[in-house]
Amino acid sequence: PNVIGILRGGGSGRSLLINGHMDTVGVDGMADPFSGEIRDGKLYGRGAQDMKASLAAMLGAAKALVDNNNRPAGDLILAFVVDEEMLSIGTADLVKHVRADAAIVTEPTDLTICRAHRGFIWYEIETVGRAAHGSRYLEGIDANMHMGRFLADLDRLEKELRQRPPHPLAGPPSLHASKIQGGSEISVYAANCLLQIERRTIPGETVPQATAELQAIIDRLAAEDPTFKATLKATFDRDPFEISSNAPVVQSLERVTSTHLGHAPQHSGQTFWTDAALLAGAGIDTVLIGPIGAGLHSAEEWVDLQSVYALTAILADTAVDFCN
Repeated sequence: PNVIGILRGGGSGRSLLINGHMDTVGVDGMADPFSGEIRDGKLYGRGAQDMKASLAAMLGAAKALVDNNNRPAGDLILAFVVDEEMLSIGTADLVKHVRADAAIVTEPTDLTICRAHRGFIWYEIETVGRAAHGSRYLEGIDANMHMGRFLADLDRLEKELRQRPPHPLAGPPSLHASKIQGGSEISVYAANCLLQIERRTIPGETVPQATAELQAIIDRLAAEDPTFKATLKATFDRDPFEISSNAPVVQSLERVTSTHLGHAPQHSGQTFWTDAALLAGAGIDTVLIGPIGAGLHSAEEWVDLQSVYALTAILADTAVDFCN
């Protein structure tokens, strides 16, 4: 379940939601994933940067406001959500029940202000052949061979995507062939071959546009060979995300972060997807900031502790600045 905490404001100011996910990816290949070892100012372990440190900063920010008798004028809502690493059912449910004037998602950004990231679409493509004994070449239609033709054209599309004008913060669109399965036995023509694709979208792209590009490959191959048969299905998608630098929550975060860092923070974009897109899709102005670190989803993950302390102060002061 999600865990929601609300620090009630002392007046009639704006409300701010701060969001972070509690789940992590797996620990395969990690020597000691839950040690919490600290070396040279870095805390190591699964979820250190993605994103247990941010959850600690969220709690620390709320505690600092209470301890210093510095409650914001509006409500401060802390949302600790589930399932971001898979289907994001936590934040998808959150937006049905919780409203706020703006939100900050504390995914790791190296203390930059993240204003955009890519979305994604999951596809299944199935080529349909005809099973036959491996010696009966006049009877069999090889679904795997047909998928090979599709993959060759898909590779050309992927290269073309990365040559398109990139989004100024999130970069170019991309895709990759994630999983493939075809055939039943070595001496049998493959009757079916199933390919799963992930297409990464940038702000401005839509699911129908991306789908049409894949369908065009299938249509072209079918026109060249009447035995080529394939189906295309989008199974899941999440929108890309973008927010203007003029949004009040962005300007508030920039003012506060500039004070704490001693210089204007960099505005950035991310290649990965976050729950910020769901919050923005629900009509909540959303921006991201999180700590410095490395090793997301890898065998060695760490977070810089000084950046966690800085994030704690930034979140507390931004709550006051924005809500007041």
